Amino acid sequence: MEEITFLSKDLLPLPEKWHGLTDVELRYRQRYVDLIMNPEVREVFLKRSKLVQSFRRFMDSHGFIEVETPMMQPIAGGAVAKPFKTHHNALDVDLFLRIAPELYLKRLTVGGFDRVYEINRNFRNEGLGWRWNPEFTMLEFYQAYADFRDVMNLTQNLIEQAAKDVNGTTKSKWGEEEIDWSGSNWRRLTMREAIIQFWPETAGTKPEISAFGSRDSVRGLVERLRAAGADIAFDPNEPTGKTIAGVFEAVAEEHLLQPTIVYEFPVAVSPLSKKKADEPDWVERFEIYAGQMELSNGFSELNDPEDQRQRFEEQLKERARGDEEAHQMDEDYIRALSYGMPPTGGVGVGVDRLAMLFTNSKTIRDVILFPVMRPEKQAQAEQADAAAT
Repeated sequence: MEEITFLSKDLLPLPEKWHGLTDVELRYRQRYVDLIMNPEVREVFLKRSKLVQSFRRFMDSHGFIEVETPMMQPIAGGAVAKPFKTHHNALDVDLFLRIAPELYLKRLTVGGFDRVYEINRNFRNEGLGWRWNPEFTMLEFYQAYADFRDVMNLTQNLIEQAAKDVNGTTKSKWGEEEIDWSGSNWRRLTMREAIIQFWPETAGTKPEISAFGSRDSVRGLVERLRAAGADIAFDPNEPTGKTIAGVFEAVAEEHLLQPTIVYEFPVAVSPLSKKKADEPDWVERFEIYAGQMELSNGFSELNDPEDQRQRFEEQLKERARGDEEAHQMDEDYIRALSYGMPPTGGVGVGVDRLAMLFTNSKTIRDVILFPVMRPEKQAQAEQADAAAT
């Protein structure tokens, strides 16, 4: 005797096979149907899983220990970003979803954990875009008795190995281009060198290194770029280093397709980084770029509590001037540094953006299973308005 047992109710039909599920909004909103109908989507997320596994194996094999730090924090610190705010009823205190785990991981370094890492979820109250989702994943690690060059080299090796583990090769397609993650293909430029190298011809003669010194000379660079059509802001009241960072974004970032390490950043945009010994207006910081976007940020950690307090105070001035993303004062973190943090190098690596590049996904929503979406009724109303016009 044969019998059929129904395991579950199927009340909704799947999209018909010929056209499949092609509505982008619907794909992200109903990822469960997207995974059923589009096998290439499933492959993207299998590769993302391989990426995280690769990171974990690499860190474990290099003597790092995995830890967990708070996702709700009394002070949103460790990065320059707007936080999400909530309230704990029992304690009657406001808390923030973390924008970065950095200050807690460095507290562990103070406590004697010389190599720590966390594969974490961060939350930043920012807009949506092809590179941005308010909730995202990062690998963040810290190594005591190391500086920014040590962790720079380690991060390059980490990413090269991940490319091999995910795709079986160091090369990956990115639109019509191909990115080569092999070590010999990586470039290294200081921020000032990158601005000079990619200075647009329409803005006249390339600047000299000395042009990044005084406020007036930096203002001159901005005026030349504006005259050439560049959309770049300039506030005479903000720190000169902040303007230089804006010039870099306007001039160089779009040219960084192949893996590139940009290092030596202005102190004004690096409140947690150690200053260069010979140039106190610059810090031992680097960022890794590929596919015309930032993938990683790292530096020699500032471990002088007096200098750190002064940096926080400068950030508070920026906050008073209206910069909602400026860092807040964290007295407990300064207290931790006062017990002595060894020289340390730290790095954060964006999992989602790297997954985009490894899978040739043109938007971050394609590598996050359930990205943040507009409310469904709002989206339907906007579509109806667009159709009516």
